[in-house]
Order: sequence, then structure tokens, then C-alpha cells
Amino acid sequence: MAEMTRRQLLNMVGTVAGSSAMYAAMTSMGYAQTSDYAGPIKLDGDPKGTKVLILGTGLAGMTAALEMRAAGYQVEVLEFREKAGGRCWTLRSGDTYTELGGATQNVDFAEGNYINPGPWRLPHHHHAVLDYCRRLKVPLEPFIQENYATYLHKSDAYGGKPQRMGEIKADYRGHVSELLAKAVNKGKLDDVVTADDKELLMESLRSFGALTDTNAYTKSLESSEVRGYERWPGGGVDASPTPSDPLNPQEVMQSRLWEYLATHQITDHQATMFQPIGGMDGIAKGFEREVGDLITYNAKVTSLQQDETGVTVTWTDSANGGETHTSTADYCVCTIPFSVLSQIEHNLSSKLSSVIYNMAYNGSVKWGLEFKRRFWEQDENIYGGISYTDLDIGQISYPSTGYMSDGPGVLLGGYTWRGAESFKFNAMQPQERIEWALRMGEKIHPQYREEFKTGVTVSWHKVPWVLGCGGVWKDRTNYDDAIAIDNRVVCAGEHLSYLPAWQEGAILSSLDAIGRLHTKIMNG
Repeated sequence: MAEMTRRQLLNMVGTVAGSSAMYAAMTSMGYAQTSDYAGPIKLDGDPKGTKVLILGTGLAGMTAALEMRAAGYQVEVLEFREKAGGRCWTLRSGDTYTELGGATQNVDFAEGNYINPGPWRLPHHHHAVLDYCRRLKVPLEPFIQENYATYLHKSDAYGGKPQRMGEIKADYRGHVSELLAKAVNKGKLDDVVTADDKELLMESLRSFGALTDTNAYTKSLESSEVRGYERWPGGGVDASPTPSDPLNPQEVMQSRLWEYLATHQITDHQATMFQPIGGMDGIAKGFEREVGDLITYNAKVTSLQQDETGVTVTWTDSANGGETHTSTADYCVCTIPFSVLSQIEHNLSSKLSSVIYNMAYNGSVKWGLEFKRRFWEQDENIYGGISYTDLDIGQISYPSTGYMSDGPGVLLGGYTWRGAESFKFNAMQPQERIEWALRMGEKIHPQYREEFKTGVTVSWHKVPWVLGCGGVWKDRTNYDDAIAIDNRVVCAGEHLSYLPAWQEGAILSSLDAIGRLHTKIMNG
């Protein structure tokens, strides 16, 4: 059997066991981690007029701008787009988006409807981003991650008919429990399953129980990725996690605390996640209210140069005929994704440049599909949550707001990050991608065609200011080179954290970077 990729495994886990299991698997693989945020950063000391130039207004860039100005720095921020936010982006009625290649989409959703092409949910344990939401007065509401009424679908299972998550979840755990009970009490596992089935069962149990490759539940990264770490993963220096010690098994059993665990499996006790009310860009707007006066928009950086005295950045004003300008500073915090920075002239060190030029970025494609009515609620009693499929769209997410309202509603009609599928969709025009989403989506919901109204789709490899959804590390061999202060420049962003592709990773990376830069400046 060919080796399974981490993303393929995630899809399988989501399909078999539901979204909570998939989220746990994402955590175990480094895609959804608890952060090590310990509260607002303290940049003590007087920078004495030191000027810092910040490149990019994603959450990493605006975090740096907010905190460094508060510490007394002179701050200037350059942003490629006409608005702040980076991947923290929402599309609403009246918006226009042009992707690489020139294809333009005009968003024609009903008033109040939207789609988040990038980040779309906030885990409750991403403490930094939640803290900034509190500080910046960004109102949040629950995001329904898991809903037992949603569907699990595989093309070759049950004749291609989607099954309710709650039924599959209950039956899967019930059958496995029955098998184990027979094996333990009668010693007749050999009479129950074949040799091949036994191996599949062991694989399932290793995933289900966070066991090591020797089938042990012990102090390890595998167990800590589920139970929690002694030291949590973070961004920047000393960011790798430290495993924690599991409790004694006899004490755990005798305590009977496990009786409470089933409480979280019933339909009205689901995992807590959040979303900004009205769209994810509410977070970007919160930062922008504080630091917008520092930002020059429509500034396309063409050159980043440094010497022993400072930093010089050349940029063009895309809103005014491409006029060329120059900005100078004592230091620079660069949050431009390496996928874009690799195309900009610079004189950064060979070690940093090597990482910049060699970092790959995951592809990701999302669809926002508006339907004439909220048929998933009215016909199928689905209120929030996610359906999973082995079809190329990957999943369908139902809005966690506007319940029982009349009129049109918007589904996240697909979200795929799988390599081959992403590249396939990259080659399509937007309307062709939407047609694919409808064709696949109607296998889950037969109402799709009849109820479809309008749609928009974003392929992240074709987003001009990012060129990919998140940085990919094959390993962390050159991580220290990437996060190190390079003379007068320090880089930050989600790609420079142990929480890749999450807004939390971007913020933690930024806080770590500016903390180290501040220390260097204070020490002369």
C-alpha cells in the first residue's frame, strides 16, 4: 500500500469518526495546536526614536505595529492591498476579487451573507488571537465545528449515499467496543475478525488512543498532542513542545472520572470554537482601527535592502500610476509570505535566503455558494457543523449564524487542501470551479442545483498577495535560520511558527520576533 500523507489521513479520520476526531488528529499533526500565549507582551525601555518599517498587514504585521508603537517606536507600515488583513479576509456583496491570470469575480450575495476565503474559525485554546479580540472589542459568536446531524460520505460506501455523522459515530464506537469486549472476555478475537481486519483494527486503535508505534500509551508527543504538553508549542526561539506525564492508569480507572466523558458526546454538548460576528475580517478591522494611520496602502514592495546603518525599501504606488517611492528605517519586521518575498529583490543573508527560496506553500481552494433558501436547515435539520466527503471538494460547512432566517444562505461549499486536487482547481476558471462544486455537492444534497443562486471561489495559489495558503516545512532543519534576526531585518508570520496556517501562529511569531528585536535594540 502506498504511504498515506498526513492530509489524506486527516480526511479519512474526518470521514470515519467525525469532525471532533479530525480536529484531534489535526492537533496531533501540528495543524491545530494549543498556543503558549501568556498575556500581552511587555517591551520595556525607551527606544529613543528608533524607527521600524513593517512590511505587510496580516495579523503578524499589525500585531507588530500595535505593540511597537505602544512601546515608543516610530512605525511605518507598507501594505500591498487597498485594505489590511492578509489572509484574514471576508467576501461580501459588492466586493470584487481578481486572481492571478486576470479572472475577476463580482460577489453578489444577499445583504448580510459572506464567505471567509481564509481563516474561518477560532479554537478556544488559541489564547493570543482571542485576547486581541477582547482588547480590540471584536465581538465573537460560537462556531459549530461538530454537529451529529451532518453527513459523512464516501463514494464507494453505502452505494454512495451519505450517512449521518451521529449514526456512524455511534455504530463505529459500538462495534469496536463489542469486538474488544469479546476479545478481552472470551479470548476469541481470531474467531471474530480476519488477520487483515485485525491490523486495520490496531491502526484504528493507535489513532483513536494516541498510542505510540509500539501500541503504548506513555509519555510521548503522541499522547501529549491529545492530553496536553508540559511546555506548549509556540513561535520563534525555544518553540518546540515538551511532552507531559500521563496519570497512573489504575488511579484513572478507580476514580471513575471517565463517566463524565460521555457527556461531551451528546448532541447538545459540542466543542467550543468561535468566529467574529459578521465575518473573519472583523479581527483585521479591529487592528486597523488602532494602527490604520500608520499604514500606506497599495504599496507594492519591489526591493528590500539593508546595511549596517538601516533598511531601505523601494515600493510602487499601484493606486497612483505606479509611482516609485522609498521608505527608510533603522529596522524592518518583514511579514511578507516567503512565496512572495522570494520574488522581491533583497540582500538578506544566504541562510535566510535559502529558506525563502525553498519554502513551498500549501494549495487551498474554497467555495462560497449562496442558495435561495437554507434548505439544509429546512429539509435536513442541519444547524451548523461540517459534512465530510472523499470527493474533491473535501467538505461542506454550514453557517453558524442566521439560523431559521428566510431568504438566501451561504455555504462553504468546499474546502480542499489536498495537493493534486488543489492544483487541478488552480488550472480552472472560477465558473468552472463552481460547476465542479455543484456537481460534487449535489451528491450530498440533491437540492443543490435547484436551490443554487450565485457563488465565488478562491484558489489560494492564485491569490496575488499570498500565493498559497500556508508555509510548509518538510522538517525544521533551517527553522532557526528563518527566525533569526538578519542584521536589521526579522521575519514573522504563520510560516515561522509551530502553528502553521493559523492566525495564532502568525501572532505568536510576531510577538516573539519583536521581543527579540526589542532586546537587541535596547542592548545597543
